Amino acid sequence: MTTLPDQAWVTTIRDSLYDRIPLTAAEAALIGTSAFLRLDRIQQLGFVSKVWPGAKHTRFEHSLGVMHLMRQAVASVRRYDREGLVDDEVARAAVAAALLHDIGHYPFSHAIEELGPPVLPHEEVGRRLIETGEVADVLEREWRVDPGRVADLVAPRGELPHADRLLRGLLSGPLDVDKLDYLPRDARHCNVPYGGVDMPRLLDALRPAVVQGQRRIVVTAKGVSPLHSLINARQEMFDNVYWHHTNRACMAMLLRAVQDALLAGAIDPGELPRHDDASLLERLGSPGMPASTRALVERLRERRLHKRAVEVSARAPELYRYLSGLFYAPAQRRALEVEMAQRLSALLGQEVADWEILVDLPKPERWSTDVWVLFERPPVGFRELMPWTEVVGLSDEDFKRYEEHRRLVRIVATERLREAVAARWEALLLPLLAQPASLTETTWP
Repeated sequence: MTTLPDQAWVTTIRDSLYDRIPLTAAEAALIGTSAFLRLDRIQQLGFVSKVWPGAKHTRFEHSLGVMHLMRQAVASVRRYDREGLVDDEVARAAVAAALLHDIGHYPFSHAIEELGPPVLPHEEVGRRLIETGEVADVLEREWRVDPGRVADLVAPRGELPHADRLLRGLLSGPLDVDKLDYLPRDARHCNVPYGGVDMPRLLDALRPAVVQGQRRIVVTAKGVSPLHSLINARQEMFDNVYWHHTNRACMAMLLRAVQDALLAGAIDPGELPRHDDASLLERLGSPGMPASTRALVERLRERRLHKRAVEVSARAPELYRYLSGLFYAPAQRRALEVEMAQRLSALLGQEVADWEILVDLPKPERWSTDVWVLFERPPVGFRELMPWTEVVGLSDEDFKRYEEHRRLVRIVATERLREAVAARWEALLLPLLAQPASLTETTWP
């Protein structure tokens, strides 16, 4: 554990994962801003605590952990930076960016930003917070860094300087410290035996190197196995925690509640990132909201959750591709939900509210293992620098294929309609495949 030459520890935080995280005065000042303190009221895993009650850890503590790991990663890279590319200023900017990488995050994990425009990505919201107001003042005064430089590391715009691009890969990419913190942290709070990664060995294996004419961060041979553990831990956590059907049903309910509020003009998109978990539910449950929004929020509060009625796998390729594509078309997804409710109402001869049948679409994950391995003494048949995929004999397509077969698309419904939807899903859904144009009527105002 090291500080930059012009910094000293002034206090220490006790952390559930790393025990002690010492802080400098500059770090403590940034943590004390109102924008950062909001993260202490946002659960890292959204509704996962409805399945694992211990999973109530927050974006606040995760951000501290990411900063803690970034300091170590930067120190490891600088030890082998013979050209002095990573100077004190860019090192400070990278550590600040690690601390602030989630500052623009919406309540309840990622569901809200999956709605797309006019809802901005949380990184872009974070950029605005970093470049203005209290956070920018602290960065300039205490950190002596340009807030725009920190913002570029969180949400890049255009080409970054060489050193910044190098360290950006430690914040977002196959080797990022974000995953290195959240996977073991989430696993610990859920008390599940997944998420194990040899973090010290992987961080110690980081090196700057020139790969195909471009300076990048690579790993030594000692990092090959920990990187494989990281990839496996990520998939295990998605399989067992992040994609758990109860958590996903809650996400679908929240997404539709927010979507209906936006469509009705009852809430402004710019208001959303100012809320925390509790205040957002309070706002969505207020009298001025659409009936569907209030009904869904009430059910979330009272744990009257939608149940899985149908699960669609990649082994049903046409239907799976069609439904998966709706992830990028939230208006069409909503129109499909409304149409299915109307069809079921006609089949049953009873009223079905248009929010009682929802489509859960987990985000298609990007699998990238674009990491290079540096061998001091390459085995026969190896080269000094090789892609990690060639070293281990696996490809991004292998991981993507596994992910697609584990990722399920679900139709969820209120408990009273669960069996009816399960028995009649073909009549509700399949006719719509032949007329996708009918699902494009709902658009943002």
